Amino acid sequence: MEPLVEARGLGKEYGAGHRVVDDVSFSIRRGETLGLVGESGSGKSTVARMLLRLVEPTTGQVRYDGRDLLAADFGQMRALRRHMQIVFQDPYAALNPRMQVGEILAEPFAIHRERPKEGLKARLAEMLRTVGMDESALERFPHEFSGGQRQRINIARALALRPEFLVLDEPVSALDVSVGAQVVNLLRELQQEYGLTYLFISHSMPLVRYLCDRVAVMQHGKLVELGECEQVCNAPQEQYTQKLIAATPEMPASV
Repeated sequence: MEPLVEARGLGKEYGAGHRVVDDVSFSIRRGETLGLVGESGSGKSTVARMLLRLVEPTTGQVRYDGRDLLAADFGQMRALRRHMQIVFQDPYAALNPRMQVGEILAEPFAIHRERPKEGLKARLAEMLRTVGMDESALERFPHEFSGGQRQRINIARALALRPEFLVLDEPVSALDVSVGAQVVNLLRELQQEYGLTYLFISHSMPLVRYLCDRVAVMQHGKLVELGECEQVCNAPQEQYTQKLIAATPEMPASV
């Protein structure tokens, strides 16, 4: 099967000689979840943003469904962005506090000049139900919700235009364990229902083991290990991967 997303020799340099990502290559097959793990500062989020061209690579190539993203012009990228979305780590900072939830969820449709066939309000209500929330949330503001509810709203917004590929940038690290477990299970259900492809960024190997098919391990901007999740978690080849596994607790029983 052809990969949906490919990174080839990705590198990112800030300033003179400050290289934060160096020669990173991997692919993500359609419908699978690739975990990208490593300590803070290892370059995970920079790689994710380069895949979406939110950050321009210094070197390398990104391909989406066989297409060279770095060769796409503004209009072409605008059209492609409906197929790829991101859910950020902080559910509080990711939502505009001055906008009602209905306005927040409607933004993707306004940006892409699209009106849902079933009507905008009906589509927004459907989006909320998809993530386990009631449509009464449409007329409320972000501060009226818990962290877990805000992250569900972020996920609903990311799914608005029915993308194929989601980057999940540590989507539960700002939540307490039980709420985070609920969000992780929601992500699994959504993937099964809609055939989504995920890049799941985390520093937790047990969480990656639970959710992901394969795992890529980053250290100091470099990819140091890549393989099937069970294989890497059960028999890690790199000492750094062994330390990551030893440093994170097992998944809670509630997941």
